[in-house]
Amino acid sequence: MKNLKIILSTFVLILSITACNSDKTKNTAADLAVFQCPMQCEGDKTYDKEGSCPVCKMDLKLLEASSKDMDTDEISEASIFNLTSKWHNEEDEEIQLTDLKGKTMVMVMIYTSCKAACPRLVADMRNIEAQIPDENIKNLEFVLISIDPETDNPERLKAFALENGMDDEQWTFLQGTESGVREFANVLSVKYKEISPIDFSHSNIISVFNSGGELIHQQEGLGVDNKETIEAILQLTQ
Repeated sequence: MKNLKIILSTFVLILSITACNSDKTKNTAADLAVFQCPMQCEGDKTYDKEGSCPVCKMDLKLLEASSKDMDTDEISEASIFNLTSKWHNEEDEEIQLTDLKGKTMVMVMIYTSCKAACPRLVADMRNIEAQIPDENIKNLEFVLISIDPETDNPERLKAFALENGMDDEQWTFLQGTESGVREFANVLSVKYKEISPIDFSHSNIISVFNSGGELIHQQEGLGVDNKETIEAILQLTQ
């Protein structure tokens, strides 16, 4: 009888330890979750629990698992790192988007022969860079993707980077395939159309991704107030 009591006590103790460990794992995951209203009714305000927006009552959307603390190799379903397209950077190195994993990314789609909107988009990117402190820049990658891969080969992209003073290590220029560019444009909700052999009409969108490749913020337009974009970048690169 005494032995039976000892066995039962040991069994109860093991169950208690297992339950405690399960709760700890659950709480750790919850601590990393960040939620936000999909309509951003309250600007960039985020919540650490699921729920509904107090303004529009829509369900809060899971944004990220605190990208600055993201130390796993897992890629979420919403990550651009799920795309398997291959690209060439301005140094003619072949890469995939997942090679950019680990840094906050500010992305824009341009083409180097553009004489209208693209120079202003480039100026907007440089203006954003100028407002980011040096200690944050090391956690940041500015990526410019050409929507004219036939013309914008690595050599041309390199020359463009040098001409515009965008050849520091935080700047990356990418040439893809036509299908790869089209796929990525769809992800960014960027619309573009060739209107002549050397000219395109296109959306003017700058996108911010966390280090896990999840879209966090977008600004649309030329020369717009980039305060919210800067705030999003600073929050991700602290």
